[in-house]
Parts: sequence; C-alpha cells; structure tokens
Amino acid sequence: MSSDAHPRISAIQILRLPQVCQRTGLSRAMIYRLQAAQRFPQSVKITAFATGWIEEEVQAWLVQRIEQSRPQPSTILPITA
Repeated sequence: MSSDAHPRISAIQILRLPQVCQRTGLSRAMIYRLQAAQRFPQSVKITAFATGWIEEEVQAWLVQRIEQSRPQPSTILPITA
C-alpha cells in the first residue's frame, strides 16, 4: 500500500486551560461562559479527569476576533492632506 493511500494528518495540539487563558487573555470563568454560550471552541474530553482545547480551533477563534475588531476596508475614509 502506498503512502498516498493515507492522507497526512498534521499533529493535533491540545491546550490545557492555563494555556488557553494565556493565549487568549481571558479568565477561566470567561472561557467557560463563552463556551456555554457557544461563542468559544468547545473543550475535548481527554481522560476521565482532563479536558483541553484544540489549538487550531482556539487560533481560528482568535483570528476571527481580530478580524471583527478591525475596520473593514470599505469603511476606511481616505486621508486628505
């Protein structure tokens, strides 16, 4: 069987809560509040006692927040001297 038969899967990185707090700047309470409101990536159960978040999903959420906070090109007024 050739290696082309199995697509390559990039390594999945799981972030624990302290890492998610550090990367997003959010408190643990806010992360759980946003998650409950379906406004933040859902955690993944790793073991019976451990959960984490998929790094790619957290990164995508951050990119979305950045894009939403920036003015759209059509709304930028030209600067005249």
